[in-house]
Amino acid sequence: MVVGTSCSGKTTLSRRMAEALDIPCVELDVVFWGPDWSERPTDEFREAVRRRAATDQWVVDGNYSKVRDILLSRATDAVWLNYSFPVVFWRALSRTCRRIISREELFGGNRETFWKSFFTRDSILWWVVRTHRYRKRLYRELFSGGTGARVRLTELRRPHEADDLIARIRGAV
Repeated sequence: MVVGTSCSGKTTLSRRMAEALDIPCVELDVVFWGPDWSERPTDEFREAVRRRAATDQWVVDGNYSKVRDILLSRATDAVWLNYSFPVVFWRALSRTCRRIISREELFGGNRETFWKSFFTRDSILWWVVRTHRYRKRLYRELFSGGTGARVRLTELRRPHEADDLIARIRGAV
């Protein structure tokens, strides 16, 4: 499983890992979000994730506490993208601007808008500001002594370390 604060690069790394390992990639945002940013009911979300995690091999990205217990009970390894706030915020800002300009379609047919991204409490940028420090603390506790302690952890602190990880995976396969 690949975890980290929003906009740290979880989806990109997960896809690259899944491709290198030739196994399925599960993007939790795709499973969770419906049209018009509607949230899938918790019981349906948990069941959908449970089905996907029931297979022997997968790479999953996301931070959803609603399904963390399911994933941690099945995961053998975790990659934590523990990048600095400036790196993550820059990624969030540049990605958001690119998506607004290109009108890129996201999961559930949703699109980011200028108004929602810059002027609402639901802004992904504001979310990154509010949750970055909390997620650092959460993952440190989770993998050092919490329910994730049995999972083998790889902590990446700089983006180039993701490329190194992919190279090691490709060399081992």
